[in-house]
Amino acid sequence: MTTDTLSMAETDPKDRVHAVRHRYAHRGDRGTVREWAYPVYLTVVLVLVYVVPVVHLVRTSRPLLPLESSAAATPVACLVAAAAVWGAQLTGRFWGPLVLKPFLLHVFMSTDLSPADYLGTIARRRLLYAGLGTLLAVVTATFLVTDLFDRPGSVLLSQGVAVAVGVGAVAPVAWLWGQVRTVRENLLLAAGTAVTAVAVALLGSSPLLGGGGLWLAAGVPAAAAALLSRSVFRSLHAVDLARLARESARAAEAQTFAWTGTLHHALDLYRPEPRGLTSALIRRDGRLRGHLVQGAVRALRTRGRTIAAAAFLPAGGALLTLGVAEPDARTATLSWAVGAAAVYWGSGWVGETWRGLRDELTLAPLLGERWGGTLARTLAWPLVAVVTAAGLASGAALLARWPLQDGRAVDASLLVAGSLVLVLGARFLREMKTDLPVELLLPIITPLGDLSGLRVFAWQFDGLVAVLLGVLVMNEMPSASGAALTASGLAACCVWAGLRRTGWSPRTLAARLGRT
Repeated sequence: MTTDTLSMAETDPKDRVHAVRHRYAHRGDRGTVREWAYPVYLTVVLVLVYVVPVVHLVRTSRPLLPLESSAAATPVACLVAAAAVWGAQLTGRFWGPLVLKPFLLHVFMSTDLSPADYLGTIARRRLLYAGLGTLLAVVTATFLVTDLFDRPGSVLLSQGVAVAVGVGAVAPVAWLWGQVRTVRENLLLAAGTAVTAVAVALLGSSPLLGGGGLWLAAGVPAAAAALLSRSVFRSLHAVDLARLARESARAAEAQTFAWTGTLHHALDLYRPEPRGLTSALIRRDGRLRGHLVQGAVRALRTRGRTIAAAAFLPAGGALLTLGVAEPDARTATLSWAVGAAAVYWGSGWVGETWRGLRDELTLAPLLGERWGGTLARTLAWPLVAVVTAAGLASGAALLARWPLQDGRAVDASLLVAGSLVLVLGARFLREMKTDLPVELLLPIITPLGDLSGLRVFAWQFDGLVAVLLGVLVMNEMPSASGAALTASGLAACCVWAGLRRTGWSPRTLAARLGRT
């Protein structure tokens, strides 16, 4: 083929985009087979050690969510569809399908192609992959949590698969919508999703449809995907390329951090910048306000994180109470673990000063050493906010469950208090994390192979792992007081390990505080 023929073949924008992507994919510094072999090996080991036992345990026990009829399954399907749309929108605001490698995006922006020409081709391919992944995730979750697959060939199973297909169709479109549309339009879509989900759930649960509620729950997401996709692809020509370039550069940096074993640094890149209320930190006489007021103002300067914390902390406290009060052991453990995880996540979103303490302990002081009020200044607001928000919700749930004179309320209070202490200790451990210790990369030779990757994986999520393991240990304790003491001991171990990560031991820190 001559040069002229090749140029004529590549005059079509689709062919030009394909040629650029093909040349970039076959560049000289791309990953080799040997470099990809270890991640594949690590994934296989993780599946064999963690996923397979969990799947076996779930499938050999009774289902968590039995679905006996279409009327009972319709509200669950509506909730899953709404959660998928909301999650996809939120993900698109941070990492959407149009995020490219910075160099590749720069090449496309330097051509005469319209943004719709090169972004549309890439978006369609990624939405297809996202739809297949969402379909697989929904089907897998249905297989593990419900009993639909225990009745092969039933109409209810066919309806459930149709719902999964509908969710797999609308979630990728919402993912693209979250990236290219404004905040107002995303809020409108989120509100419309909530109203539609409630309407379909009420209509599908009524006897008017005669058991066809799941067909309606499957058809509405599919129709919404068709309508939204036409609208969202038409807006690709007006994409803010400067904003997309910033998102791509941040995504590339975050991906580098994640591949090098520092996932927490990658997540820090997506923490929103504080805005407004700067003067509220200072009194009229020029002095700083109190520790609690400073923490509250700093939390309000990141309103999105504060709203998320305001939702997760009370919900987590209520779930904790329901978990310790539930007579069914399996349901109690699940509710307890989910509640503890919710409080753990909420404590991170409300506590911007956690990371300030880490920086003060690890970085060199600029204006001399001043240790007297460090702990009080950085930990006062997170502790008060977490204990107040989660504790009030937990207390309300306890009062609704038992009268005050009931002795079981005392045991439940001890378990909830111990869980909160454990969560706070685990959050301290997570926020004191710095770089990946080199000793974690040393091989661990076992009959299953090298398990050093599992240790690195546990280090990445050590705070959440500490919470879940602590809940399981507390659940096995014979008494509430013993469980609370165990949780306090685990929290103390987390605090000690967190201080060690910053290069300080409790002894040296106490000596430094005593000299101040």
